[in-house]
Amino acid sequence: MKVRFTLPARRQFLEGIRYIRRENPSAAVTLRREVETRLRRLARFPGSGRRIPEFPELPYREVVVNPYRFFYRVQRKVVWVVAAWHAAQVPDEP
Repeated sequence: MKVRFTLPARRQFLEGIRYIRRENPSAAVTLRREVETRLRRLARFPGSGRRIPEFPELPYREVVVNPYRFFYRVQRKVVWVVAAWHAAQVPDEP
């Protein structure tokens, strides 16, 4: 299975990394590596993320890598990351 970002999700994630990098470049590198590691696991275990607590009825799941939440959906043989939000954000429907 492959893991892919939608364009909006990629933009959200990269904006977060850029923001962190301005204050603490090494923290940005560490966060990016941790996110890459956790999302690679989804390729092998796509059901390992939890249902989104705010929207348990939706077909999305999430992986939390503090301070970010990555929302995803599995379609065919692709795990699509559809949003990357800071944990302090109150989510609308992904």
